[in-house]
Amino acid sequence: MTGKTSATHFWQGNEACAEATIAAGCRFFAGYPITPASEIFEHLARRLPQAGGITIQMEDEIASIGAVIGASWAGAKAMTATSGPGFSLMQELIGYAFMTETPCVVVDVQRAGPSTGQATKAGQGDVMQARWGTHGDYTSIALSPNSVQEMFDLTIRAFNLAETYRTPVVLLADEVVAHMREQAVIPPSNQIKITNRKKPKPTDKAFFNGEDIAPMPSVGEGYNVPVTGSTHNEHGYRFTADRTVHEKLVKNLIRKIRDNAGKIVDYESLNVDDCDVGVVSFGCTSRAIHETIELAKKKGLTVGSVRLKTIWPFPEEAVRNMAKNVKVIVVPELNMREMFYEVERVVHGAVPVVPLNKIGGGEMITPEELLAEIARSVKKVD
Repeated sequence: MTGKTSATHFWQGNEACAEATIAAGCRFFAGYPITPASEIFEHLARRLPQAGGITIQMEDEIASIGAVIGASWAGAKAMTATSGPGFSLMQELIGYAFMTETPCVVVDVQRAGPSTGQATKAGQGDVMQARWGTHGDYTSIALSPNSVQEMFDLTIRAFNLAETYRTPVVLLADEVVAHMREQAVIPPSNQIKITNRKKPKPTDKAFFNGEDIAPMPSVGEGYNVPVTGSTHNEHGYRFTADRTVHEKLVKNLIRKIRDNAGKIVDYESLNVDDCDVGVVSFGCTSRAIHETIELAKKKGLTVGSVRLKTIWPFPEEAVRNMAKNVKVIVVPELNMREMFYEVERVVHGAVPVVPLNKIGGGEMITPEELLAEIARSVKKVD
């Protein structure tokens, strides 16, 4: 629904994600219905064929991510969307996508777990799964929207990052943001920045494991490239008994993300240079921040905030800089301290880090609850 002029829509978060998928140039979606992500699938089933793309329901989530990887190697931008249980099923093939440097986007609309959990309730318990869900050594990219507008904006950014760095990218949303309806302003199509993967020249022979991001040929272009999840050299050939080949491969998988973290990491900061208390938040829980700051002012407290739009790579510098100016940092989450431990690691004892956790029932952390924890925390350190 993009055109030559800006347009304003009253969309559900999942609808905004689906429309952004099309605007980003994705032309293949494979998925399996699952609450609370199904609206992405349903919307793309109607809209993607209108844009010349394909939406297909697979027999399960494992087949879905497999189809997405195949479509990517056939030259298409490709995506799947799921929730926690389906995300778990996808992990082995997500690891294959990391190992084969396959660009794709995986949307995980979080709900309360473990297992089937509360299928219709919000949660934020997949933070570490988005980082460490599959086995082996690798580095992931995961983005965290907190509004319908960001469901659109960060979906496009997820595709751009996937294509730039030849890697799977996770859009780690949650049920609240996915199901709420808000205004979303969509820029003209010619103002939406779209990134496409680097294609090889006819003389190129190396398509993996490059010091830079290697070019990616498509099936049928005549390059005859082996694509294997086993240890391989820069030409794609298996070398499973050679330690040096494996070490170079894995170090480059990690390096291409870590060395470019400054370009990938994104966050929003408020009042961080002059505040008593810092709050590190992401996703739906971050929606309480602005009102909390105003309520705190009335009680004579100044609150600063770092809201994570990128949770992996973790915005270490932003959190560390905020810690230099505050007495204490509070981390609100709809889980049992997954982001808390990362903040604690980065702060490294410079200031106390206090968790504020709520699970079950899909209830948000309110500004009043956050303010109460801030007040308690300040009292303890004063």
